[in-house]
Amino acid sequence: MESVCLAILWHQHQPYYPDDVSGETLMPWVRLHGTRDYYGMAMHLKEVPEFRCTINLVPSLLIQLQAYTRHGRSDRHLDISRIPADSLSSDEAIYLLSNFFMANAETMIRPWPRYRELLSKRAPERDTAEQALPRFSRTDLRDLQIWNNLVWIHELAFEQDSELRAFRARGAGWTEGDKNWLLGRQLEILGQVIPLHRELARTGQVELTTTPFYHPILPLLQDRRSARQAMPGCALPAHLSSWPDDITTHIERAVQLHEDLFGTPPRGMWPSEGSVSQEIIPAIAQAGIQWIATDEEILAESTGGWVSRDASGNLRHPEMLYRPWKLEQDGASLQIVFRDHVLSDLIGFHYQRTDPAQAADDLLGRVETIGRQVSGSNAGRPALVPVILDGENCWEYYPDGGVEFLRTLYRRAAASQQIEPVTIGEYLEHHPPVDHIGKLFAGSWISHNFAIWIGHEEDNQAWDRLHETREFLVQAASDPQASPQLLKRAWEELYIAEGSDWFWWFGDDHNSDQDGLFDQLFRRHLQNVYQLLNQPVPQNLLLPITRSERKSLHTSPSAFLPVKVDGRTNYFEWIAAGRYVSGSERGTMTLVSDGLIREICFGFDQHRLLVRVDTASQAIRDLASAGEVQLCLMGPGSRTIRLTGFDGQTTDLRASLFHRDEPAAELPATNVEAAVDRILEIGVPFQTLEAAPGTQLGMYLEVLSAGKSIDRAPREGTLAVIVPPPDFEQLMWQA
Repeated sequence: MESVCLAILWHQHQPYYPDDVSGETLMPWVRLHGTRDYYGMAMHLKEVPEFRCTINLVPSLLIQLQAYTRHGRSDRHLDISRIPADSLSSDEAIYLLSNFFMANAETMIRPWPRYRELLSKRAPERDTAEQALPRFSRTDLRDLQIWNNLVWIHELAFEQDSELRAFRARGAGWTEGDKNWLLGRQLEILGQVIPLHRELARTGQVELTTTPFYHPILPLLQDRRSARQAMPGCALPAHLSSWPDDITTHIERAVQLHEDLFGTPPRGMWPSEGSVSQEIIPAIAQAGIQWIATDEEILAESTGGWVSRDASGNLRHPEMLYRPWKLEQDGASLQIVFRDHVLSDLIGFHYQRTDPAQAADDLLGRVETIGRQVSGSNAGRPALVPVILDGENCWEYYPDGGVEFLRTLYRRAAASQQIEPVTIGEYLEHHPPVDHIGKLFAGSWISHNFAIWIGHEEDNQAWDRLHETREFLVQAASDPQASPQLLKRAWEELYIAEGSDWFWWFGDDHNSDQDGLFDQLFRRHLQNVYQLLNQPVPQNLLLPITRSERKSLHTSPSAFLPVKVDGRTNYFEWIAAGRYVSGSERGTMTLVSDGLIREICFGFDQHRLLVRVDTASQAIRDLASAGEVQLCLMGPGSRTIRLTGFDGQTTDLRASLFHRDEPAAELPATNVEAAVDRILEIGVPFQTLEAAPGTQLGMYLEVLSAGKSIDRAPREGTLAVIVPPPDFEQLMWQA
């Protein structure tokens, strides 16, 4: 078998959070992800110098890192961290309780007894920050200031720093001097991020690439109507003018900053959100960029479906995906590669729930299989398998921050006789493309369209506010009396507002507790354009754009359910159930490949919790390969119900009950019912769960095969179930 080339690209990105006019930075994510992910990912590579990959560093991230480490930039979160606990005002303490539990509870809070104790005292599911504040002593508040900063430092930093390790081991009762020491050490770690990447690039182990400066969606700056190639009925903003000069500015400034920081211009580019179109090729190529990357679905659409996946996820003509292609437009040419989004999603969304060594072996086994599938069909070139995903957001969902998975993956890939880890640029240097795409489909890495950034009423309104502000700025720039310095700052504010991240949170595609803050920041950058030029801010920029009701994770039951647990579908049995439709709950990331579980219905009668699971086709067949399905319930006396017996024929299943925190101790599964046929149905007596009326339970369902998690619903978080009182239906009727 020919060797197969594994080309991992980690995309490292944060939007531009500072307001340079007011001097405020309201979000801490550059600093927190910097000390955890950007530092840690670089250190992982230093551990295995034989492993090669590509890292994409977005300019808006890089200049913020420099602002912290060179220019003393702070942020609201850091300001609150620095205030002595006994000097916090009531508002500052409330901010602390509202924002210093922003971390994945299962992997970053609960493993640490003191942080877990503070979360229990905060009781966010029950009380507001104002209600919880009287329960917190000054020592509690100081420990919270420290723990939230502490968990955002990468585990490799603790391995290498005995003082930091001893500091964490104390666990509680730190002094103000201790806290200041930690915050100083945090900034020291942050200061290593850019030098570490410079070193990795200098040795040739890592290829560093770039993205347009403030992460705009280039095809939409070029032509908003390009959205209709994938979405013919897409509603568009009122104003559709093209901004090619802005495209050039974002690209050329990105290339220049990269060269200033790392000594050489970048050869490659990950266009923001993998967003591409035929029309933007010349602007990218003219800046000296040689290759770009995007998702496999763009290749499928660009080849009329010739390269695509069937209903089972199998690739048609896989040899055509695992090779580079050539693009040409108006005399300019680029090389392009397309990511395998199944492999990328496995790292981003699935391997977090699998033994890390097994997960690494699974990924490498899949890569080897690809090599065998396409062996001999690439004209003597080894297959190129691009795995491309965010390099920061997924790791907080791994129990150890991804440490063992990445260590195992890098070491075993570097030692493999069949797999050659490569940078994308070096592969293209030795194996330039010979295949040509006539017209590149306009779309992004998410569902090959631009739906997240345009089409929704909120998105379109944001585009129109951007257009109106830009028109004002163009007019102001024509005034010979205008200050060049102020105009330059005003244009900078406009370029920031063109970034994709503001649009990510508009509409109903994604939501977070900070939607309103992202809306505020977007409008503030546009307001700054007027304020810098001493002009009144238009009224429509003072009004929030985000007005839609936020998308909830699931609906709630509205009546008792008359369910017979037999695995057969009966519409009327489940008509009053709560419903969850599988999708991506992680606001900062989007899953593009379908899972096994498609929908969960849930509810209760007077005595039982009832759960229904729908799969892609028939559950009895779809779950035949699953060795086990687990229904996990979190709350008082947390329980895990394990279902076995999925053989594709038997409808009755064996149910076992365990304490969630004592998985080896089996409990009597009295009257637990489970059956699989067209659907999977489960009935669990509340008495068995020791859950009294009014108790809130968190629930999720996980499918395992050979001990490995192959799907979870919801993929992050839990479904909320409140054990009903006897008069539940009467209460619902009165409501």
